[in-house]
Amino acid sequence: MSEAAGIYTRESDYLDRCVQVGIAGDRVLSVSFPASLATDADPEHPLLDRLFEYLAGAPDEFDDIELALTVPTDQRAVLDAVRELAYGDQTTVEQLARRIPTLDADDDRDHVRTALDENPIPILIPDHRVRDGPSAAPPKVEQKLRSLEGL
Repeated sequence: MSEAAGIYTRESDYLDRCVQVGIAGDRVLSVSFPASLATDADPEHPLLDRLFEYLAGAPDEFDDIELALTVPTDQRAVLDAVRELAYGDQTTVEQLARRIPTLDADDDRDHVRTALDENPIPILIPDHRVRDGPSAAPPKVEQKLRSLEGL
């Protein structure tokens, strides 16, 4: 990616919101969906181009994108497992908990939900593919992402 660090934002007609990414070096720090453009944000970035191709219907796993996850280790395990979910596949909170050796699927569902809710990089960490869990994206954005992937 090797672009300048900063905030990049572009309006999405499909989402009826903006898509904003925070970049530091070669890593993505955040993806968010503000209602309006940040005045100091640049609309041009290769990752925004890819995200908008995805929003136009081009499947993309985004698995080659380097992330800078700044979350507790136990949440990282959940988010790493979510990142492995393929485009168009979905799972449940319980099934996700079963994929993580350090979690108990019966006792740690709230832990999984917390990690999903606090996901700093939705779409690239596709929490919308966990059908009974929260998403860090706004509800209308989550619904559109699910619809886009046929979920």
